[in-house]
Amino acid sequence: MSRYSFSSTDFTSALLGLLPRGRAWPKELSSVHAQAVSCFAPTFQRSCDAALNLLIDTFPATTVNFLAEWESTLGLPDPCSGISPTVQGRRNQVVARFSNTGGQSIQFFTSFALGLGYTVSITQYAPFRCGQSACGQQLGGEDWFFTWAINSQVNTVTYFRTGQSAMGDPLASWGNAVLECEMSSAKPAHTILQFHYS
Repeated sequence: MSRYSFSSTDFTSALLGLLPRGRAWPKELSSVHAQAVSCFAPTFQRSCDAALNLLIDTFPATTVNFLAEWESTLGLPDPCSGISPTVQGRRNQVVARFSNTGGQSIQFFTSFALGLGYTVSITQYAPFRCGQSACGQQLGGEDWFFTWAINSQVNTVTYFRTGQSAMGDPLASWGNAVLECEMSSAKPAHTILQFHYS
């Protein structure tokens, strides 16, 4: 269903229609009086457009004006965000935290990382066991039962995207600080998490 937005001309005509009748109040759009009244129309048009975009703007994945409110609701920004995060990165963090239902599976952590904008794979470790492990595998101790690793690129690059990024964002930003911080806070408390970059 398409949304109808009123133009400045529509609002100018509506404002002129509200004026009293008579020769002192000309209604022609070419008159000086109509041109003076038309200076108010763009304000009404912006207000109308903002009202139409309110539902889109309150949704976490497409928010712009309510981003700070979503962040304060979800406990963001935090040290994971860095000094000057991009709007796209901030929005990714809001969506990842908002949709995070918790879990301990490999699928959960890869999906959580993908929501943050990182493509990762996960390696699970186990201590060396005769009959199950192969020659050349690491020995490890009992701690290997609780150790796992996230494998990612050395520097994941986030590019400026029209419709996702905002004015003032860099054309490209890179780093894995958000990935490390968010995954470290989401991991089960009894596990040891490592990060491997290639």
